[in-house]
Amino acid sequence: MASPSDILTTLKNIVTAISNAAQTYLGVQGALNNCDISSASLVTTGAARVCNIIVTTAGSATGAVYDASVASGTTNKVFTIPNTVGIYVVNFPVKYGIVVAPGTGQVVSISYS
Repeated sequence: MASPSDILTTLKNIVTAISNAAQTYLGVQGALNNCDISSASLVTTGAARVCNIIVTTAGSATGAVYDASVASGTTNKVFTIPNTVGIYVVNFPVKYGIVVAPGTGQVVSISYS
């Protein structure tokens, strides 16, 4: 028969594993968001992960997501934002930061971590 100490240790290990799984899930799905972006915006600086892009207004031109640390940084494109309403899974790491530059008339939201 297991001792109370063994049972408590097992429960602690299960809780730790569930917590780690939840953090991993949030890291991939996006723990943070920025909504209703209609002009080039610096979302975050430093290493991050672009998780999902949601196009809420299609606009007349495609937009882009860049790995950059300033809103005007448009050299490291990581994703082209389609000018079609929908949810787009990106799941891509960046080194410098996330810049979202919607196309003409586009409104988008982003989840990231």
